[in-house]
Amino acid sequence: MEPDGAALKPRETYHIEVLASEDEADARGEDFVRQRVSVRTGTVEAAKERALTLFARARAPQRSGAPAEAVRVIDGAGTEVFRWSRFDEPA
Repeated sequence: MEPDGAALKPRETYHIEVLASEDEADARGEDFVRQRVSVRTGTVEAAKERALTLFARARAPQRSGAPAEAVRVIDGAGTEVFRWSRFDEPA
């Protein structure tokens, strides 16, 4: 029996990618994906929250190189389910 009678929610793996601008990556000869993180969570909303946290850290001034351009969340099937760029941030 589960605690408090609650059913366990199935968890899915989401892949979060922090992206540099393609121009910057080309100029440096690097992949435009700066960071990849895989998370297992029961909802896409939790993966989005984690992605936005990673994006905020990647945009911090103390990071080496230029700030991150965007972040995206890809589900286990390889479909992009969320994308946020620096242009989506409030002024």
